Amino acid sequence: MTTTTTPPVVLIIAGNDPSGGAGVCADTQAISALGCHPAPVITALTVQDTLNAYRVEVSDPQLVMEQAATVLDDLPIAAVKLGLLGNAEIGRAVAEVLESHPELPVVLDPVLVAAGGARLAEENLIQVLKEQLIPISTVVTPNASEARALAPEADTPQARADTLLELGAPWVLHKGADEDTPAVDNILFGAEGRREDFRWDRLPGQYHGSGCTLASAIAARLASGQDAVEAVRQAQDWTWRALHSGWRLGKGQHIPNRLPGR
Repeated sequence: MTTTTTPPVVLIIAGNDPSGGAGVCADTQAISALGCHPAPVITALTVQDTLNAYRVEVSDPQLVMEQAATVLDDLPIAAVKLGLLGNAEIGRAVAEVLESHPELPVVLDPVLVAAGGARLAEENLIQVLKEQLIPISTVVTPNASEARALAPEADTPQARADTLLELGAPWVLHKGADEDTPAVDNILFGAEGRREDFRWDRLPGQYHGSGCTLASAIAARLASGQDAVEAVRQAQDWTWRALHSGWRLGKGQHIPNRLPGR
């Protein structure tokens, strides 16, 4: 008789991207490829492709809350990944559910703007992120523009990260892929001055869903029992390889290759 070990379960709370490049499709592919079971809660339907986003239709906050609460009650959730939330009402609903599960590691990807520049979330979500969601998150993964939006008074990655750390997050991964630098410099900041620097070769072109992929990979690693630093390290390596072997399926950005056996 063969004994099968059940996989760790990752609760995903994010929006749907019909191109399959970002959103819950990216999340479920990455989490599955890393040996975990994805449990997706849909916060919004979007009209978008590999070029840009054109419309966001958010879910009813109560429906989002009920989806998450039902899954949390039924499945042995080992980690949570938060992506597109859309507005303050959904943000507050998600915070209310997760505050009842302080034992769970949470990876917050503060999605505010699409890769093509379109706004994906209402401005009022930023305050909810700062007051309710960042304080209960284990790792926050803003790109440079998101970090600037969350910490507008800060003028360096260190200062932006310090602002978010002071809100209660133990770890902030400040991502540099969108910066005009020869290489991609990602920096993991932690409490008490902890800092881990990561440098990755900059690949040609742009990628749709790279942030979703990375945050989900971190959540999968945390769900599998790794500590935050090692989870971030291994997730970045896996994501870089997914980007390196990615493909241009549409008319816009490349899509990471998150399929097993790439």
